[in-house]
Amino acid sequence: MSIFPRISLKPEVADYLKSVFLNKEVLAAVGHQEAECRFQKLLTCLSHPPSHTCVRASIHLAPLEEIRHKLAQELEKQMCSSSAGEVSAQIVPHPRIPDVLLLPVDGPRPVKRLGSEVVVGAQCGGAVLRGAHVFVPGIVACPKYMKAGDAVSVLSDSEGRCTRGATSFHGSRVFVGNGVAQMDRSAIFCTDEPVKGIGVRMVEPLYQSPSFDGVLPDMAFLQNLPSVVVGHVLGPRPGERILDMCAAPGGKTCHIAALMRDQGEVVALDRIRNKIDRIRQNAQMLHLRSIKVYCFDSTRAVSSDPSPRAEGPPFPPESFDRVLLDAPCSGLGQRPNMSCTWSLKEICSYQPLQRKLFQAAVRLLKKGGVLVYSTCTVTLSENEEQIAWALETFPCLTLQAQEPHIGAEGMLGAGLSPEQLRLLQRFSPELTWDRTGTAAPLPCGADGDTIGFFIAKFLKT
Repeated sequence: MSIFPRISLKPEVADYLKSVFLNKEVLAAVGHQEAECRFQKLLTCLSHPPSHTCVRASIHLAPLEEIRHKLAQELEKQMCSSSAGEVSAQIVPHPRIPDVLLLPVDGPRPVKRLGSEVVVGAQCGGAVLRGAHVFVPGIVACPKYMKAGDAVSVLSDSEGRCTRGATSFHGSRVFVGNGVAQMDRSAIFCTDEPVKGIGVRMVEPLYQSPSFDGVLPDMAFLQNLPSVVVGHVLGPRPGERILDMCAAPGGKTCHIAALMRDQGEVVALDRIRNKIDRIRQNAQMLHLRSIKVYCFDSTRAVSSDPSPRAEGPPFPPESFDRVLLDAPCSGLGQRPNMSCTWSLKEICSYQPLQRKLFQAAVRLLKKGGVLVYSTCTVTLSENEEQIAWALETFPCLTLQAQEPHIGAEGMLGAGLSPEQLRLLQRFSPELTWDRTGTAAPLPCGADGDTIGFFIAKFLKT
């Protein structure tokens, strides 16, 4: 059900996306009215959270049913201590993905807005809609005399225009629920040191979803469903050497290692140093020892010297059995996202980088090896157009069927054949966006109502 405004985009970006979703191939296939309807549904669903929380279970450490039972116990404790806990947590195994547990999200709920208001950044507001409490860094404004223990409404600054430290804000904002302040205003803003911790504990969120802060950190890993699907599509096997080219924060890296039963080697690269520590922390938390992490620019990961050298990057050509290129992208499939302030130039800036990474990926992959390319965006230029370019540029690559394939097929508009489109997997929430307040039956609801995402699988011959 739609309760929020459509995602706010710059006019040039909205026009660009409309031209993508109403391209000639799509119009010829479904007609103008249906294409326009899908585009409007996309803009609406992007500002709302998915209908299910997806948890990747660490079945390399314990059986799924044991993790499910422990998680139910932990969430029951959480609900007993919360005034929002009138509904018990339903935890359902995904019927086709052996390490996924799904929790339906209850919302939107009838929550009455209070007079005292805390304004948070759009990213923080999105996290609240997916079950998080409000952490102090996310707070941008609160009442002048707010004290710990005060009941407050939490509103998201959807366009990022509120001045940090303000006492009130009357610009574009969206109500996301009620909570209890955990700190005085002075402790949040009147300090020289960065403040951490929970600033507002949510007790009446608009969308009820469990908080996973500190809940079974080694057993239950929060991850979007399409991101879990990527690891299974890659199909890692024990003993292989696998490269994750853009690995931070390490969720997919750790999943790959777990699917290999921690036997073999998973090399994780990322060019941003402070993100590298997060990958190591996740690997350590999940008791995975097969992961090797390096701070390195993956566009330069191919060595010009074909002879083996030190174990780190750059690597000789054909060094890996499988390569995951979860590419940097415009991120326009992320949900909930009420506002994107990027310019069209920024949105379109990723294609050249993705192609440089793709070239390195193909060179680093052994013959007979598998390459998986994925993004969390909805544009043609970063998805199907990249696949058309790759197939033309690298005759050694052929598209492969994906398992599991629970998303839709690829989108028309890049000149790919129907057979090629069927081999692609595009998670398109706008195709099933018809909420009426009742959750769709599992797994249909969870499989359709996801973030926007794209996956392609290649074999190198």
